[in-house]
Amino acid sequence: MPSEGRCWETLKALRSSDKGRLCYYRDWLLRREGKDESQHTESMVLQSSRGIKVEGCVRMYELVHRMKGTEGLRLWQEEQERKVQALSEMASEQLKRFDEWKELKQHKEFQDLREVMEKSSREALGHQEKLKAEHRHRAKILNLKLREAEQQRVKQAEQERLRKEEGQIRLRALYALQEEMLQLSQQLDASEQHKALLKVDLAAFQTRGNQLCSLISGIIRASSESSYPTAESQAEAERALREMRDLLMNLGQEITRACEDKRRQDEEEAQVKLQEAQMQQGPEAHKEPPAPSQGPGGKQNEDLQVKVQDITMQWYQQLQDASMQCVLTFEGLTNSKDSQAKKIKMDLQKAATIPVSQISTIADCRSLVFMAGSKLKEIFDKIHSLLSGKPVQSGGRSVSVTLNPQGLDFVQYKLAEKFVKQGEEEVASHHEAAFPIAVVASGIWELHPRVGDLILAHLHKKCPYSVPFYPTFKEGMALEDYQRMLGYQVKDSKVEQQDNFLKRMSGMIRLYAAIIQLRWPYGNRQEIHPHGLNHGWRWLAQILNMEPLSDVTATLLFDFLEVCGNALMKQYQVQFWKMLILIKEDYFPRIEAITSSGQMGSFIRLKQFLEKCLQHKDIPVPKGFLTSSFWRS
Repeated sequence: MPSEGRCWETLKALRSSDKGRLCYYRDWLLRREGKDESQHTESMVLQSSRGIKVEGCVRMYELVHRMKGTEGLRLWQEEQERKVQALSEMASEQLKRFDEWKELKQHKEFQDLREVMEKSSREALGHQEKLKAEHRHRAKILNLKLREAEQQRVKQAEQERLRKEEGQIRLRALYALQEEMLQLSQQLDASEQHKALLKVDLAAFQTRGNQLCSLISGIIRASSESSYPTAESQAEAERALREMRDLLMNLGQEITRACEDKRRQDEEEAQVKLQEAQMQQGPEAHKEPPAPSQGPGGKQNEDLQVKVQDITMQWYQQLQDASMQCVLTFEGLTNSKDSQAKKIKMDLQKAATIPVSQISTIADCRSLVFMAGSKLKEIFDKIHSLLSGKPVQSGGRSVSVTLNPQGLDFVQYKLAEKFVKQGEEEVASHHEAAFPIAVVASGIWELHPRVGDLILAHLHKKCPYSVPFYPTFKEGMALEDYQRMLGYQVKDSKVEQQDNFLKRMSGMIRLYAAIIQLRWPYGNRQEIHPHGLNHGWRWLAQILNMEPLSDVTATLLFDFLEVCGNALMKQYQVQFWKMLILIKEDYFPRIEAITSSGQMGSFIRLKQFLEKCLQHKDIPVPKGFLTSSFWRS
């Protein structure tokens, strides 16, 4: 149908025209006119077939176009839906990627933050450690400084203590020198009665003696003003004392010569007078005149002291007072009813006395010198530690004087008492035991002077002859009390046998003679002996200035010289030999005069010992003396 084709072309052309692109409503007329007009128009249209065809074509075209549009719209919608779906999926993926990126970023930021925090924490920890290290370093330096300061303080305190102890020892030595000097000065003054006999100027001797006494007094006075004496002051005082001894010895020789000359002169005069009288009176008057009163040995008796000198008694009383004060100090511990206090007292007493008892075992096995020396040092260290406040093992328990405020006083007293008791018992039975016991006592005395004073107090109380001191009987005194003062043991009103008494006195004198000559080998050799040989010389001089006692004096002189004679010989040399000669020539006759026939044993033993020493010009080293080999380990 060619016409239809043209219609479609026409429609397409119209469609493409400007009017065709206009939007119009086909029923616009119907919208504008009423229902009647619409019906009229419709009837008019229906009347035109061509119009119907065109209208049909238009509707068909519209239908086709609508279908195409619908299909296109559907396809477009589907495409759009696909696109939307794709976009949605892409957006979802992008959202996921964004979330992942965001999460990654957050994680990274968190990681960075954590790293920053960790770094900051590490830096803070490092700074803190650095501060701690600096603090530790500063604290270490401060502790070192404090320790050094404390050590310096302790060192200074120890040096001050040692200086004071050394000064006190030197001061005591000076007092002992002054005491002996005063005794010698008294002897010098006593020679005034021989002034008429002397050909030399006695005033010169006395003046020099007074100068020497003044010198020592000045040294002591200067030492008191400057706290303590120096070694030079002590040496100067010792030189003065030696000069005084020489002075007195020379004066004694002069007096001896003068007396001998006077005796010979008197004898010659008496002989001349006798001859003249015989010539005048005849043979019946030929009789010898009575001899002048002489003492033993052909010498005139010179009064000796019966009582000890006042200064010695003062020293004796001071020691006894100090001992009594010590007892009062720990009275609360000894009288306590508390079981714990009693246990502490018993432990302390064992810790103080058992080591001293063990020294006698060492003395019995001196052949094992290597073991004995080290064992003796072990005992000494244990006693020293106990007195120094350190804990020691005793009976399987740790014991210390710090367990009780009175513990140190108690231990010092019991230790000193035990040392003297060992002399009274162990040394009395085994003379060789004196030396190991004495060397420990001397070492403890040097480090703990109060123990030494207590040893002297116990020794003087049990053996008054160690002062020397002869107690006198006072009116109203019980006989038993006086016998105890003399050193006898009285039990149930029965006095011990004389042999046992002399044995105990002998043991204590031997211990004392060993103490004054021995030094602890591991101590400070620069320090002087706390109670050295000068006290032995003083004791010997004082015992010879006192009237002898029957049996006692001879026994104790022998014990003392046998133990200490060799040391005194080396120390005083010529002066000591002069002393022995004086004993032989002047003191022996006095002892013999008061000794009964039944008591001659001790006198004969002393006489034989002294004569042998003078004959050989040597005093042997006592048996059991601790030589250097004893201390090797």
